[in-house]
Amino acid sequence: MQLPKTPSFRLDGKCAIVTGASSGIGLGAAAALAEAGAHVTLVARKLPELETARDAIRAAGGQAEALALDITDIAATAEAIRTRGPFDVLVNSAGLARHAQALATTEADYDAVMDVNLKAAYFLTREVARGLITAGKPGSLINISSQMGHVGGPDRTVYCATKHALEGMTKAMALEFAPHGVRVNTLCPTFIRTPLAEQTLAIPERKAWILSKIKLGRVGEIADLMGPVVFLASEASALMTGTSLLIDGGWTAE
Repeated sequence: MQLPKTPSFRLDGKCAIVTGASSGIGLGAAAALAEAGAHVTLVARKLPELETARDAIRAAGGQAEALALDITDIAATAEAIRTRGPFDVLVNSAGLARHAQALATTEADYDAVMDVNLKAAYFLTREVARGLITAGKPGSLINISSQMGHVGGPDRTVYCATKHALEGMTKAMALEFAPHGVRVNTLCPTFIRTPLAEQTLAIPERKAWILSKIKLGRVGEIADLMGPVVFLASEASALMTGTSLLIDGGWTAE
């Protein structure tokens, strides 16, 4: 009997680009992809933090470079993708949250969150896909969404709107790009222990609410997302496109 073989989780020879890569989930994704063998381009607005992250990945034996870029500058982002690509893997982890009650949301905050979480994500994903299709290469494009792309939450109307829209965008792009072998999926974490999340976790009643919703009884850690990122980027998920991988501790199960 010839047993079937598990597809490889390795990413040797692949080029990946990760936005929001200077800290938090983006940094974890970049480190995971580099550990799996990919050459990773780390993107964020501030170069010093990116260089620190790049140097740490290199010190651990990975391949990485830093690119200071504001992805809300659509033209500059498209040019960077054209000149540095094609990229086999995208992890779009850049995101913005300005939480407020719906009745108190300002137009400026609405526009800022939409510009990063949806508009920039749309054009970034499109340009990476364009590079792959032009080169005749398959690829895996991963948008970091949220459990809040599937449910609602207090003081998060605009944030939830962007993440629900990101889910729909991902499904539509997946259908369009599938004939070219380009897969598009989302990764949807619950609350992950990052400096941004700590602002919410520092409020006792909010932390209690969060822990009551996460059925596994704990807040997520960056490491909880690293394996799933590699899975979605690799051949191990070759038949997955247009779907969401929920890393939410059971939040959305009820």
